[in-house]
Amino acid sequence: MVLRLSQLFLRTLREDPVDAEVASHKLLVRAGYIRRAAPGIYTWLPLGLSVLRKVEEIIRQEMSAIGAQEVHFPALLPREPYEATNRWTEYGEGLFRLQDRKGADYLLAPTHEEMFTLLVKDLYSSYKDLPLSLYQIQNKYRDEARPRAGLLRGREFIMKDSYSFDVDDAGLDASYAAHRAAYLKIFERLGLEVIPVAATAGAMGGSKSEEFLFPTEIGEDTFVRSAGGYYANVEAVTTVVPEDIDFTDAPAAQVLDTPNTPTIETLVDAANQLAPRGEADGGAWTAADTLKNVVLAVTLPTGERQIVVLGVPGDRAVDLKRVEANIGSFLPIAGEIGLEAANEEDLKKLPWLVKGYIGPGLSLEEAVLGLEGSSKLLFLVDPRVVSGTTWVTGANIDGKHVFGLVAGRDFTWDGVIECTDVRAGDPAPDGSGPLETARGIEMGHIFQLGRKYAEALDLKVLDQNGKQVVVTMGSYGVGVTRAVAALAEANHDDRGLVWPRTVAPADVHVVAVGRGDEIFEAAEKLSAELEAAGLDVIFDDRPKVSPGVKFGDAELVGVPTILAVGRGLVDGVVEIKDRRSGEAENISVEKAVDYVVNAVRNR
Repeated sequence: MVLRLSQLFLRTLREDPVDAEVASHKLLVRAGYIRRAAPGIYTWLPLGLSVLRKVEEIIRQEMSAIGAQEVHFPALLPREPYEATNRWTEYGEGLFRLQDRKGADYLLAPTHEEMFTLLVKDLYSSYKDLPLSLYQIQNKYRDEARPRAGLLRGREFIMKDSYSFDVDDAGLDASYAAHRAAYLKIFERLGLEVIPVAATAGAMGGSKSEEFLFPTEIGEDTFVRSAGGYYANVEAVTTVVPEDIDFTDAPAAQVLDTPNTPTIETLVDAANQLAPRGEADGGAWTAADTLKNVVLAVTLPTGERQIVVLGVPGDRAVDLKRVEANIGSFLPIAGEIGLEAANEEDLKKLPWLVKGYIGPGLSLEEAVLGLEGSSKLLFLVDPRVVSGTTWVTGANIDGKHVFGLVAGRDFTWDGVIECTDVRAGDPAPDGSGPLETARGIEMGHIFQLGRKYAEALDLKVLDQNGKQVVVTMGSYGVGVTRAVAALAEANHDDRGLVWPRTVAPADVHVVAVGRGDEIFEAAEKLSAELEAAGLDVIFDDRPKVSPGVKFGDAELVGVPTILAVGRGLVDGVVEIKDRRSGEAENISVEKAVDYVVNAVRNR
């Protein structure tokens, strides 16, 4: 196929779009691949569609290779299946909801677990029908509060989502492993270096979960790695828990006057003045010796607002993403929640919590301060707070702190939660060395869903003994539009895009540079011969366009090989340039087609 720029629906831009923050967004718009339709919503133009379809085809081939079969669901779905799994409510404000003219509720699907489950339930009823893997490549919709970075975080996007259906957990393990291997092949063929990292299941539910992250400074996901091979999203990192300490001989806790010390910094300064410690007792007080009690307000999908107190070492910050990923073990949630620091109105309803001097739990209030009648709040602690550790913390009295408060003796907790920031240098939980942090873009996510959706929607089959069993499921997603953006992020320079050959909109960009008819005729002939050789060709046949503009557009569009027909034609040569390396050679006209064909085949 030959795409003629004189006819192609394409307009390149010299300036970056004003709303573009990252390279992929700037270049995909400037090079004429996409156009903004609304915040987080983009129109795909011919060159962009060409790249998108090639990404989709690689995904389809690898899905077919593991025996997955393609289906296609509507994006507009009825409320009832999502009501059955509680996700109509649990998705919160991220779900696009609408009504038809009769008042019936519908949604624009963010994911399709319910529909896949119901489809299999409708058609299959025996263990002989399984294992089964189905997939689709379909538009998804999420009402992002702040769509940003072009295709990387939009309100409408394309995903490949697949689902496996098995009789037992061993079958699920096999399906999960097959999809994992397929994903690694997909990203290898796309030329994207991704890292599989341990992840949390989040609102999807289930047990085992992994993300496939493309490392980049603009990534929204933070992950950690160690020299010994540990990889995890920060939400999934577990803390190395210290051993319990025998507190038999620990002295009693003391309440001291500490006026004007509402912060950890002022408290540490006061501690070193009021109760200085010698080296034998641990040296000067630091923030790590203090217990910071952070009051959070959790807005459940139902709209209910619940207060939670987190007890964490004073030298650690609370990471709200880690809280969100892990608090589902303690609260009845499975969807999107709101999470923020408790405000003044919240604290007014809890008068026994004194801002700046908050202490841990009801047992502290009773045992140390003699307070009674205060309502019990959910009190969770960081894993470093173990029995026998001794802390300086608030006394729930203005201007007072407790020194020598012993965990497990003077206060207890309702649970342990991974909730604080993960830092470079923290030990890897598997003992493989210190952690380093990096950022990445989530390209794919795979889950062992288990029986959550099958139970909610009553998906059962008869097993070998004629007994009904609940099917176990896996869920596997790849961001297709996000893959296009990630490829643009990974393959560009200061002049424009530099596509890998596997997804480029064409194999060669032929540029006719000059005014003579013979130049355009030679370029036309070479374009036809390249097409006949099985290559996709972009031919810049625009008359009265300067060589600078043509070469600028060729480099901006980013096709791997640029063939320029110009002044060298009088000597029987054309210039062939590799877009990625910038190396150019003068090749005889007679050998030009074979040269380009070999370059394509040896990619």
